[in-house]
Amino acid sequence: MQVFSHHAVGICSSSQLMFSAFEDDAPMWSGNGPRHIRKQIIFDKPFFTAPVVQVSISMWDIDGGSNQRADLQAENVTASGFTLVFRTWGDTRVARIRADWLAIGPVPHADDFTL
Repeated sequence: MQVFSHHAVGICSSSQLMFSAFEDDAPMWSGNGPRHIRKQIIFDKPFFTAPVVQVSISMWDIDGGSNQRADLQAENVTASGFTLVFRTWGDTRVARIRADWLAIGPVPHADDFTL
């Protein structure tokens, strides 16, 4: 559990199209075996410390003729951003993935002061 002290709480969210692979026969669509895509996400304003980040797949366009394998994670979360990572493996063919994310954490407040 993350406990916030006297700081204000900030919420930041967005959607990210991870890739669109079917137009140019890119590896997520035409490849086989382990594959991944990384997208760097930068928050509009930094948090006071690293926030809690929740990620989810909000749209997937995936071939129904093979196994449907997907892993979506937030990695390297800092006060200023994180890396959004989508992975698949085996014979899975993924045309497109859109991911939504939500970051919640402490933010500086106008009434804060430093000595």
